[in-house]
Amino acid sequence: MSDIFENDIYEENEDLSSLEDAQDSESAEPGNFVFPKELYKLKLAYSFEGIYATAPEGIKFSSGDKVIVPTRYGLDLAENMGLSQTPIGIKPSDIVQIERKAGKEELEKAKSLEETEKSAFNIFREKVAHHHLDMKLISVHFLVGEQKALFFFSSENRVDFRELVKDLVSIFKMRIELRQIGVRDECRITGGLGVCGRPYCCNCVSDKLRPVSIKMAKEQNLSLNSMKISGQCGRLLCCLSYEYDWYSEARKRLPNEGIRLFYDDTNFRVIEVNPITSMVKMLGEDGRVIEVNAKRFVRDGGRWKIDG
Repeated sequence: MSDIFENDIYEENEDLSSLEDAQDSESAEPGNFVFPKELYKLKLAYSFEGIYATAPEGIKFSSGDKVIVPTRYGLDLAENMGLSQTPIGIKPSDIVQIERKAGKEELEKAKSLEETEKSAFNIFREKVAHHHLDMKLISVHFLVGEQKALFFFSSENRVDFRELVKDLVSIFKMRIELRQIGVRDECRITGGLGVCGRPYCCNCVSDKLRPVSIKMAKEQNLSLNSMKISGQCGRLLCCLSYEYDWYSEARKRLPNEGIRLFYDDTNFRVIEVNPITSMVKMLGEDGRVIEVNAKRFVRDGGRWKIDG
């Protein structure tokens, strides 16, 4: 699962750097790579993971089509969300090719496997209790394209589940894969509403966001209070990542907080910059606090001044 989603969030008095996700060692979107013109965005219904894929030559797919595609777990069923205009957070090696459109038999098989997954959920929990393991089962999925079952679970510690796997193999007579996931991935699978009242970003926007950092919160003028900048999963809000670029670009056209300038016969200091409203608040030596539209700020010889 997503390896950037694994750092704990602590109380407000802890080092804020501990809230950040691990940074990727390589760029996810190489600038010299030209993505295929017809690149489809697919989604796995059981984990809400996104997959970017091309179609076999001469074949086109429509939004909503169910297709068979190679995933990180094996050949499986995915839903086509349509053509991708701007691929997010992927490398060229992440792109796969769709095998084919799912046939009637494969769709019926997927439907019947849903019932099997419900019983497998109960069996798994019984076996976990039998082996006295500290595991919380999140989701069960049986692949459509091959004989394989996936069990996603969370735990605060590493778990030795070798005996558990042997029991599951003897019951289901197929390959078994157990995946220990973090709280971000758990939220993506289970879904829910964030503090904004909208569905979780990781569930409905994208699961391939860049690592989230405290710098992103600072750039957006947010309170550095862990309770206010963390989501239901207890990690930094996903939206900090995909909104960061807009704030970063907007701030390039605005003066920084703390700079001083002369205006209306008084020395002023910029005390607040709001990229959304494009308003700049200034405090004068005479005690006045005024707001000026950012469009009136211009650079003159490397220094900011107010025009007009």
